[in-house]
Amino acid sequence: MSKINNINRREFLEIFGTCSCGLIITSCTTAPITDRKQLKIIPEVTLNKQAAQIYENVKRKTKLSKDKKQLDEIRLIGSRIENAVSSYFDSINKPDPTYNFQWEYILVDNDKIKNAWCMPGGKIAVYTGILKVTKNKHGLAAVMGHEIAHAVAKHSVERASRALVLNLGTTALDIFTGGAISNTQRTTGVDVAGMLRTFGIDNPFGRKQETEADYLGLIFSSLAGYDIRESVKIWERMKEANKGQEPPEWMSTHPSSLRRIESLKAWIPEIIINYPPIKKIS
Repeated sequence: MSKINNINRREFLEIFGTCSCGLIITSCTTAPITDRKQLKIIPEVTLNKQAAQIYENVKRKTKLSKDKKQLDEIRLIGSRIENAVSSYFDSINKPDPTYNFQWEYILVDNDKIKNAWCMPGGKIAVYTGILKVTKNKHGLAAVMGHEIAHAVAKHSVERASRALVLNLGTTALDIFTGGAISNTQRTTGVDVAGMLRTFGIDNPFGRKQETEADYLGLIFSSLAGYDIRESVKIWERMKEANKGQEPPEWMSTHPSSLRRIESLKAWIPEIIINYPPIKKIS
C-alpha cells in the first residue's frame, strides 16, 4: 500500500511541477515603469467584472457623503491622474495599462476611517476620515495616486494569481510530507501552513506591492502636476495619528510609516526631475 501511495505521490508532484512551471513561464509579465517581474494567471477581465459588482454593492450599502464640492475635487484630481497615466504611456510608445478601465469615484461618509482604495478597473473610494490627514489637494493627490498605482500595476491580479499557486503548492507539500502539515493542524489546532505563508510570504510580498504603489503613485501625481513633497507630510501626520500603535512591520502587509517617509524623501528629488508634469492634461 505504501509503495502505491509513494508512486501516486511522485506522479502527482511530477504533474504538478510540469503544470506549475508551464503556468509560471507563460504568465510572467512586468510591472509598468519599475519592470518588476509579476505572475498573472487570473484573467484581468474577470477581476474587473467582480470589482464592478462589489463596487455597486458598496454604493448601495454604504453611507455616501453629500459634500458635492469635495467629491468634485476628488473627481478632478482623479481625472488629471487618469489622463497623466494615459498620456505618459502614449509618450513612451507603450500600451496604456488603463485602456479598459471604467473610472468611477465615491466619497464615503465615515470620519473614523482614514483610508482610500482603488479596485481593479478603476473603481475608487475615498473616506472622509482621510481628508483630515491629506489636508489639501496635493495631499489628496498623493493618496489617490498611490491607490490608482495599485490598479495600474495590476496588483490585485498578481495577488490572486500568487494565491492560486501558493494554495496548489501547499497541497503538493502536504502530499509530499505524507500529510504532516494537515496532521499537525488537526492535532494542535494551529494553521502552521497559514502562519508560514502569512508571515513568510504574504506580508513581505504585500509590503513590496505597497512600496511599489508609493513609488508609482508619486510618479503619477507628479505627471498630473501635483506637489509630491506633500506626501512626506501626510505620512508624518499619519505616524502622529497612529501614536505608536502600528504593528511590527513583519506582522503587517504595509511598510511602517517611518520607512515610508524615508523612502519618499529618497525618491522625490529623482521623480521631480525625471517625471515632470505633462503639459497637456484635459
